[in-house]
Amino acid sequence: MHDIMKPLDAPRTALRLAFGLVPLLAGLDKFTYLLTDWSQYVAPVVRAVLPVTPEQFLYVAGIIEVAVGLAILTRWTIIGSYVAAAWLTLIAVNLILAGFFDIAVRDLVMAVAAVTLARLTEVHDAAVRTAVQPHVEPRIVGAERAA
Repeated sequence: MHDIMKPLDAPRTALRLAFGLVPLLAGLDKFTYLLTDWSQYVAPVVRAVLPVTPEQFLYVAGIIEVAVGLAILTRWTIIGSYVAAAWLTLIAVNLILAGFFDIAVRDLVMAVAAVTLARLTEVHDAAVRTAVQPHVEPRIVGAERAA
């Protein structure tokens, strides 16, 4: 790997652990309610259109969060990070509808950080591929748009 990438290893690892473990644990908590009563955060308008109870909805949300956390912690970091960003954005919309504006802002900031993790991992993986196969030109997704 290129020496220029070395300083990015620790922040990328920290983001990967945070975005892997937090959704995993929060997802598991949707089944135990040890951290909080998650149903309080389901907006009334969302409750009105759900075909299931808020608790059943949160079970599904918990399964998705566990899957996203595991994806980020394993070899699917990039796709898991993009899914986490989209998921956090949807959660923020729900929180805005429920009147939890402060928490919604936090989740939007976390969504930006999840995209940052995805991009850092894309750059890292391109650098690793180049180091393993030096004759291959690194291909970074989205770089052609920046040029």
